[in-house]
Formats: sequence, structure tokens, C-alpha cells
Amino acid sequence: MKIVLATGNKGKLREFQNMCEAEVVAFSEILGKIEIVEDADSFKGNALIKARTIYEKLKDKNAIVVSDDSGISVPLLGGIPGIYSARYAGEEATDKENLHKLVEAVKAQGVEKTPAYYTAAIAIVSRHGEYVVHGWMHGEVLSSTRGEKGFGYDPMFVPDGYDTTLGELDDEVKKSISHRAKALALAKPIIKMLQR
Repeated sequence: MKIVLATGNKGKLREFQNMCEAEVVAFSEILGKIEIVEDADSFKGNALIKARTIYEKLKDKNAIVVSDDSGISVPLLGGIPGIYSARYAGEEATDKENLHKLVEAVKAQGVEKTPAYYTAAIAIVSRHGEYVVHGWMHGEVLSSTRGEKGFGYDPMFVPDGYDTTLGELDDEVKKSISHRAKALALAKPIIKMLQR
């Protein structure tokens, strides 16, 4: 069975390919560019929208479509950016623009750091039904950035138990503690079951 990832985000694709034992293909390699409107009010809802849309367009009953919706939430800022993490600084914003907007929002609160957490919802859609799992990574966001590794908000996020940002941590360490890794650990047995 083919595992198709319903994302155009190269960083996410790379993470999934590194974590999965099976071959993972981006939907765009099969279907080309498709705009998917993510208008749910939760990570779970948006992950399901993406997975369902790609599964329907593939018209391949043997495909397993895996979709991720994830983001960072800062309780001090009322939980933002949350589900708007990828477009926090605007629809066409880059990772750097989103990152700097959140850094400025934290700075404006007059703090150097504050609790935050990442959420990842992974939706799996196949002919056998729909499944959703979640993973979280807790820590703090800084009012500055450190490190060049990773993507998104990694240079400002320090995970619990560490004194370095995700932007400074080695990929192997990040892979073992990330919200996506935790969600994928729950998704893997489901994907294996569906491949039988």
C-alpha cells in the first residue's frame, strides 16, 4: 500500500520520511499542486480535511493518506498562534516572518521567556476508515532566537528538560522528543495494521 503524505511542507515531508520505515510520497508528486482550505477550528479538524481531500482525489483504494496539522501555542498570548501557526504573519508568510512576529509578540509582554507547547495531530485516511492521534511537546518560547537548525518556530523554543532551542539541537535528539515524533509513534501501529 502506498503512503501518501498530504502536505507540501518540505520540512514535514523530510521528518516523516526519516521517521517512517515505509516509503512516503508527497501528494504533489502524484496530483500536482492542490490548494486545500483548512478552515476547521482544531488541529484534528484541519488534519482530517487535508487527508480526506487527498484521499478522494487520489481515487486509489489502496492508498493510505497521512496528514499532519501542527503548531505552537503560547498561553500568555491567549494560545496564539495555534492553528494559525503556518500563516501567523499572513497567508504567504515565510517561516522567518512567522517566527519574528511571535518573537515580537513575546517581547511586547515584557518577558524573556514563557511557557508554550507544540501540538501535532496526525490523521490517517484509508478504505478502512479514519484515525487521528495527537502528540505534544512542552517547553518555553524565548523573546529571541538561537540556532539555525530545524524550521518554523524551532529557534525560539526550548523543550522541557533542555537549555537549548530546537534550532540548536541535533536532528536525532529533536526527532526523539518532538510532538510529531510522539504522534507518529502512535500512528505507526495504525499504519502497519492498515498495510496488511
